[in-house]
Amino acid sequence: MLKSTLPFALFALPAAALAVPGGPIDVLAPAAYQCEMPGDASGPAGYRVASEDFTIVNSNTYYTAQGRGTYLLTGDLLVLTSGPKRGFKYNRISDNFLRKLGPDGKDSALRCVRKVLNNSNGAGCTTPTGEVAALCKP
Repeated sequence: MLKSTLPFALFALPAAALAVPGGPIDVLAPAAYQCEMPGDASGPAGYRVASEDFTIVNSNTYYTAQGRGTYLLTGDLLVLTSGPKRGFKYNRISDNFLRKLGPDGKDSALRCVRKVLNNSNGAGCTTPTGEVAALCKP
């Protein structure tokens, strides 16, 4: 009995080692994310919350006006793991749209939308520390 189950157990070990809780590790495209609260039909479509804005610089780094930090994206869960927004979590709705998670782990009203950057060194391509965002580098 042991001889017949041992090959199957050895075959299953590598697959278990590749499993990642929450989904596969991924990265966000370098870009600025502008955050806002939803508006209503009687006024603007949204109300900007500039203090929540951040810029993704590369495969694991973000910047805000308060400094830089790191992030981890597994599946559709974005977690800011260090820096001024450490512990903030977002649900990735699409490649261009994030929804901040509340303390209960559910989607909050705050949404962050990816601002598309061009390849020039224009507005939006410079981080708060003066570095040029990765997507804007020639």
